Amino acid sequence: MSVVIGIVIVLVGVFGGYVLTGGHLVPLFQPFELMMIAGGALGAFVISNDAKSRRATLAAIPTLFQTARQTNALYMDLLSLMYDILFKIRKEGLMSVETDVDAPHKSPLFLKFPGILADHELTEFITDYLRLIVSGNMDPYQIENLMDNEIEVHHQDGEIPIQAINKVADGLPAFGIIAAVMGVVHTMGSVGAPPAELGNLIAAALVGTFLGILLAYGVVSPIAGLLERKLQESTKIYQCVKVMLIASLNGYAPTLSVEFGRKVISAVQRPSFAEMESHFRQQRAR
Repeated sequence: MSVVIGIVIVLVGVFGGYVLTGGHLVPLFQPFELMMIAGGALGAFVISNDAKSRRATLAAIPTLFQTARQTNALYMDLLSLMYDILFKIRKEGLMSVETDVDAPHKSPLFLKFPGILADHELTEFITDYLRLIVSGNMDPYQIENLMDNEIEVHHQDGEIPIQAINKVADGLPAFGIIAAVMGVVHTMGSVGAPPAELGNLIAAALVGTFLGILLAYGVVSPIAGLLERKLQESTKIYQCVKVMLIASLNGYAPTLSVEFGRKVISAVQRPSFAEMESHFRQQRAR
């Protein structure tokens, strides 16, 4: 919703200011100029991206209109889930969570937190590394290195649509200039026309440059920036899980391990220590 509101603010600010200075909107309506700019940008997007990049970009667009999943409540549930898992491991041994890891959708530990289960990638990340810890002989350094590599791959995959959209934003002003040049060529071909008609043709040509810059910096580039922010938020939650598991592997108590995880959460979503303790007590009381 904020994307739509932002675009409306940009358009009202630009066109509203233009109208208030005495300008008229009719000369700005140049659908063929817009077709040249949009068509050129779309063609360049198809040329510069393979099928994987195009699919990733199309899949990323709907996420712009979705609210952030990484909320204070989700992090609170994650901390509670990890505390329950680590406490069970410390009390009953590693093998006690084997069934929870193999079938998280049937696990009493995971079923208490439907918000975590709804995020299939996060659930898989947690269970995959718990499975390695339970069944493998890997030391904490190996586990941490593997986690870092997977998080890096996740971030690189998320960067694909961002880079594709940024390239479109970079190219839009140039395509606006192309449209303007084509308009100037058309104007020069009509040099014998009356001055009023020539003025309209020149104005139409200049609209191409205006539209290219407006779309680049007022719409497309901010969209790439929002996707970048969403990617950073989605990466942070995996880092939180990593810190808690590595702390537990290094021998820290569940309470301390979860506290380490809480510390890496962004300040906006980070629950206070008192909130976390209160949430833990409520979960245990259920």
